[in-house]
Amino acid sequence: MKPRKCVTFDWALKRLLRSKANFDILEGFLSELLEEDMKIQEILESESNKETTEDKFNKVDLLVKNSKGELIIIEVQYESQVDYLHRMLYGTSKLISEHMKKSLEYDNVKKVISINLLYFDLGNGEDYVYIGKTKFVGKHKRDELGLNERQKELYGKEQIENIYPEYYIIKINKFDDIAKDSLDEWIYFLKNGEVKKEFKARGLEKANEEMSVMKLDEEERKNYERHIEQKRYENSMITSKYKEGKLEGRQEGREEGMAKGRQEGRQEGREEERKKTIKKMLKSGMQPQEIAEILGVAEEKIRAAVGDVR
Repeated sequence: MKPRKCVTFDWALKRLLRSKANFDILEGFLSELLEEDMKIQEILESESNKETTEDKFNKVDLLVKNSKGELIIIEVQYESQVDYLHRMLYGTSKLISEHMKKSLEYDNVKKVISINLLYFDLGNGEDYVYIGKTKFVGKHKRDELGLNERQKELYGKEQIENIYPEYYIIKINKFDDIAKDSLDEWIYFLKNGEVKKEFKARGLEKANEEMSVMKLDEEERKNYERHIEQKRYENSMITSKYKEGKLEGRQEGREEGMAKGRQEGRQEGREEERKKTIKKMLKSGMQPQEIAEILGVAEEKIRAAVGDVR
């Protein structure tokens, strides 16, 4: 029996996973990724939460507050974006400033976790899961700066990296479909929209039930089909532009190559004429130094031509 097909995760983030009844699906995914028992306190709304594809091109944001008061951004991104790393940084920075009242001390800065589910290859790397944390390492002794006991008590944190934003990048399309652990089972689900019967990762069983395409009513299914069709169209446009760019690049390359070839040919022709002139001048009895001064070339070139004349 084939696994049931589920709606895409970006659709679920918009329509299904905002419901408190489905928090355990998100909690399961976050617990497997962050390797701790994660409890969601509430889904927060922000300016970046939009309902239509026109509001933000192929991009979904979900802002979650967990039981520890930490803020978690979950983003699904299909379109390739060169400056995506900068956008991640901007997103966490903006969130910190938005949730910091002027009257509060700095130790009230919210911990932000940025989770990025990418369906394109970002940067240069062979892995499909990358984790970014802030650490301070000694320039000379190479030791890692830590918190003292008073700071640990004051901040409620054990390490400096627990204060600063954390970044998680999952490159979905890099995953080879071989699930080696429970996080891989989730990534398989994110990539293929299916849950294999042997999968045991937290939250997946309910995700398989609640996110089933067959569970959608007629109107929701039509909306979902339009959503998928829009994604196909946008992906097709991106692919077409990429191919057009490659063709234009090849044509420009050919034209540049021809121009370069003509230039090199002219240069070789001039060099050949110069060699003939040098040989004639040498045969007439002129000295290399004289020829060098007349032609404005290095004397070594003239002396190199002496052997050819002989």
